[in-house]
Amino acid sequence: MTFRSILLGAAAVALLAVPAFAADYLGGAVKSTDIGGKMVLTDANGMSLYTFDKDTNGDGKSVCNGDCAVKWPPLAADAAVAAEGDFTVVTRDDGSTMWAYKGWPLYYWYEDVAAGDISGDGVGGVWHLAIE
Repeated sequence: MTFRSILLGAAAVALLAVPAFAADYLGGAVKSTDIGGKMVLTDANGMSLYTFDKDTNGDGKSVCNGDCAVKWPPLAADAAVAAEGDFTVVTRDDGSTMWAYKGWPLYYWYEDVAAGDISGDGVGGVWHLAIE
């Protein structure tokens, strides 16, 4: 075995260990991450983002407020930000703002504790991974 073949083998292993990112959005605050063969939207730390079937696509609102927002915290947006590509800003009932992707508000799931967790997918039949 030559030094070159050892080096190429090590490089191949290193590439397999690095998560694949298809795209960065919002200055890197949101990423498209390959999780289980799906391109899932995550935050910069790799935490999965979700959509809620009870929201109405594109209406600029979130119906997940109060106790719902405790379990499903919104992906907060600074009040001074503006829409960017497929990402828009939604104003919540409490006046705070959050991000939406292709018209769907984006949320975290409180039981996801580590990057790549997807335990919120399918909860109640109305919560789904935000897929690119």
